[in-house]
Amino acid sequence: MGTTPVELDAFFAGRPASRALFEAVRAAVDAAGPSGLRVGRSQVAFRRRVGFAYAWIPGRYLRSDVPLVLSVALRRRDASPRWKEVAEPRPGRFTHHLELRDASEVDDAVRGWIAEAWGDAG
Repeated sequence: MGTTPVELDAFFAGRPASRALFEAVRAAVDAAGPSGLRVGRSQVAFRRRVGFAYAWIPGRYLRSDVPLVLSVALRRRDASPRWKEVAEPRPGRFTHHLELRDASEVDDAVRGWIAEAWGDAG
């Protein structure tokens, strides 16, 4: 489940703020443990047995000045007011969407959610 630096460079081409936020997210994912990285057309997915965190650029699809959204898959609905939206795509699986504008927002809470999702994806 590897990706190349060229794929990441192409995904983030012309969007340095989005790339910088992605690198903060990637550091948090790396701290949780080993995982694969897959660059798709619309998002970058972090995976173990299944995907657990996804980074995407909303300005590609919506009118938005948000440089990056982090979507985290949890087995529970987290009540934090920081989430922009929480969806339940299937019973017992909740996708939490967090808008990121600054690397400082990838804080202990975000690292905790990522670690939880990483564990669930085992």
